[in-house]
Amino acid sequence: MDAFYAAVEQRDNPELRGKPLVVGGSPDGRGVVATASYEARRYGIRSAMPSAHARRLCPHAIFLRPRFDVYRAESQRIRAIFRRYTPLVEPLSLDEAYLDVTDSRACRGAATLIARQIKREIFEETGLTASAGVSYNKFLAKLASEVNKPDGLYVITPEEGPAFVAGLEIGRFHGVGPATEARMHELGIRTGADLARWSLPELQAVFGKSGEFFYNIARGIDERPVRPSRERKSYGTETTFERDLSDPKDMLAALRPLAEEVLSGLASLRLTASTWTLKVRYHDFQLITRSHTTLHPITELADLMQLLETLLARTEAATRPVRLLGVTGSGLQPAQQVERQLALF
Repeated sequence: MDAFYAAVEQRDNPELRGKPLVVGGSPDGRGVVATASYEARRYGIRSAMPSAHARRLCPHAIFLRPRFDVYRAESQRIRAIFRRYTPLVEPLSLDEAYLDVTDSRACRGAATLIARQIKREIFEETGLTASAGVSYNKFLAKLASEVNKPDGLYVITPEEGPAFVAGLEIGRFHGVGPATEARMHELGIRTGADLARWSLPELQAVFGKSGEFFYNIARGIDERPVRPSRERKSYGTETTFERDLSDPKDMLAALRPLAEEVLSGLASLRLTASTWTLKVRYHDFQLITRSHTTLHPITELADLMQLLETLLARTEAATRPVRLLGVTGSGLQPAQQVERQLALF
């Protein structure tokens, strides 16, 4: 979906259309940007940017609190459209998913025609635009979906895959985060072509288990199947800030939309979590986690924020700048099962 949260807000409130809109953070500088409308992006505003910086880039930007219940409902409507074409739908988050249409009979089995029709139905039924990437594996389809945003459609054929990857900057590779990108730059790897010059043993020696993944994607190879019914072990999200955060109050403000997103995502899957993990990456790229398991699953935002505040206090965030925060729920149970258990007490 294109700037999903912001697009929903502009659809529901015509007065916001055509204006720079920031979902997440606040005008007083607390928190970070969750999503920015395309009008706001013209000023350089991006996701995970501190809202204070976003305000400086665009003083007249409009800031809104996320409405994850609304976004979740729209996400479910969109997934229902996907399933008209294939049962093989693997959601990644509220606003994106993989579809395997290999055996679909719709549109004469043509993936590009299917993508175009799905885009049309999404717009007709929700008033929102989506961008689609069509290719022969997950890695390339994801990259293709970003080429012509917003409202885009891009196809990468098997013949075009290796050349497309070769010209790609390494920071645009999914699976290559900021720390890995910095390490690759140190090694002289700046494009897919640079990465493809490394042998499998060389990459494994430097990057361990990830070495094989990097070796394959540098050649346009990705054998991961679309898994519509895989058993979830956890559900989480994270964000890397454009500028390091030093104030724990800003960190808590940044954690709030992450917590809302995870709770909303679990609710859409009819799941609950009783083990919660806070991920913190400091400015020097050191990564630490703090976890806690509750007696009963947490389903309310206030309860989760109270726990995250406690977990944050168990880190060095008060004395060390933070570049990334993440929230993950695990120990998952079906929501109906939890309701039955609680009814017995």
